[in-house]
Amino acid sequence: MNGARRQPLPGGRWFFQHGPIDCVIGAEGEPLAVAQAFEAAWARFQGVLTELVAELGLLRMNLAAVPGHSVAAGGPVAQRMVAACRPYAAQGEFITAMAAVAGSVAQELVGHFQLPGVQRAYVNNGGDIALHLAPGEAFEIGLVMDPRHAVPGIDGRFRIDAASGVRGIATSGWRGRSLSLGIADSVTVLAETAAQADAAATMLGNAVNVDDARIVRAAANSVRDDSDLGQLLVTLGVPALPAPQVALALASGAALAGREIGAGRIVAAALCLQGQMRQVASQVFHGSRRGLVGPILSPMPKLQSEHPACTEA
Repeated sequence: MNGARRQPLPGGRWFFQHGPIDCVIGAEGEPLAVAQAFEAAWARFQGVLTELVAELGLLRMNLAAVPGHSVAAGGPVAQRMVAACRPYAAQGEFITAMAAVAGSVAQELVGHFQLPGVQRAYVNNGGDIALHLAPGEAFEIGLVMDPRHAVPGIDGRFRIDAASGVRGIATSGWRGRSLSLGIADSVTVLAETAAQADAAATMLGNAVNVDDARIVRAAANSVRDDSDLGQLLVTLGVPALPAPQVALALASGAALAGREIGAGRIVAAALCLQGQMRQVASQVFHGSRRGLVGPILSPMPKLQSEHPACTEA
């Protein structure tokens, strides 16, 4: 399969595109090292989609329905996808490896920037981001609560320092380019890897949910005939909900975020729905590493978390 293309962007960034994969990549450091990293990433990028298409049958399987030993993905991206999603399948949750595809591709590419002389780099694959940070480096990340606005504003910011260990950021929600079972406008997750963040964001986005007859839902395969979600009902429209319902939906997602933090799969999450936001973050993370990944700076009510391993703000 061919057709991969790239083009330079302002600020020394590059755009890599192949089929459904759209990556914006930026890097800073010694010019020669950065140039070599971009070339290595481009060489790797050109074969990624071909590998994934060859394993599509496996990657669209409900992992909860097959024994772990029978899932033997061949390529490194597919292996990473399965590994990130397997913990949810082990709990009996419906999940396919496609839940981690964007983050896994981003993580594969950012690995080529982990070179002496490259100070920091990111691969943004449709909103799922993998980072490289040399010691002492950091990124300031902006958060948008509701992506439906034509020119969205930044609703909050957080800082990721190299010492934090966070290298993955992913966002999910019913308004995004992927289908969701839930009603979150957006769920942003921080984790050690982009693949982990991607899988967790998918599950947290599904968990932000309530029963309301006015919510428009349809079978996933009636919306997209190639959807890996089959006949599961996905969200197509959410009306303005009463504040208590919004709070209930966010509480459901926050509870799962707390469990994910307790299991060590994520570090923090921000869940957004119709102007309300909930943040959940590891106490250890905030206590021993305060300032390395700070809280979202947007004003919001303080909430008491019921999970002993996390704080919520």
